[in-house]
Amino acid sequence: MHLDVDGFAVIERLLSVHDTELLCASLDTHALAPKRGGIRRIEQRVPEVNALAHGLPLMRVAQSHLVAPPQLVRAIYFDKSPGNNWLVTWHQDRTVAVSDRFDQVGWGPWSLKAGAWHVQPPIDVLEQMVTIRVHLDAATRANGCLKIVRGSHHLGLIETDRVRDHVDPARVVYCEAGAGSVVVMRPHVLHASEKSVTHARRRVLHFEFSDYPLPDGIGWAT
Repeated sequence: MHLDVDGFAVIERLLSVHDTELLCASLDTHALAPKRGGIRRIEQRVPEVNALAHGLPLMRVAQSHLVAPPQLVRAIYFDKSPGNNWLVTWHQDRTVAVSDRFDQVGWGPWSLKAGAWHVQPPIDVLEQMVTIRVHLDAATRANGCLKIVRGSHHLGLIETDRVRDHVDPARVVYCEAGAGSVVVMRPHVLHASEKSVTHARRRVLHFEFSDYPLPDGIGWAT
């Protein structure tokens, strides 16, 4: 799979077994209790996650798909397990987190989540972003791995009530990958996930990067 053509790509074993186990231990040490929607701004709570977000492995991947140096936009921790199970319907990631609210044509609507301003930007902003999902456990169809409609990022922004019209079963791909692997994707590619039907956990660190130049005085809030 190729990011520009398919809207996603899988990189196996980007992190070593040792580094993956250290991240899991760090997250467990903080006694976090992820909810269905995950824990936002996780890099501000776990130093090891912040180091990962700004470290060479992820930065190199992000830079290979962006023009200018990547900036972290948002980080979320998901922990799907038998006691914290959910499904996600087909959708596009259409919002970004910024440090302050501003008035600019094409940006909106606005909302506050976890103390940060979130806004839907124009499509060209999303096209200058890349999402990197780091698997801390093996992601399989059984434990609710990500599924993607291949090539759907070429459709632009889709009205919510028309999303299902663009889900072609022949183009749906299940992004199965081992622990330490990553899924790289454009945020507006159509994606979803099913409920887990196994006892295996599916922990994911979700990072979004951008090289889009924000207005003066505004930064990505992560």
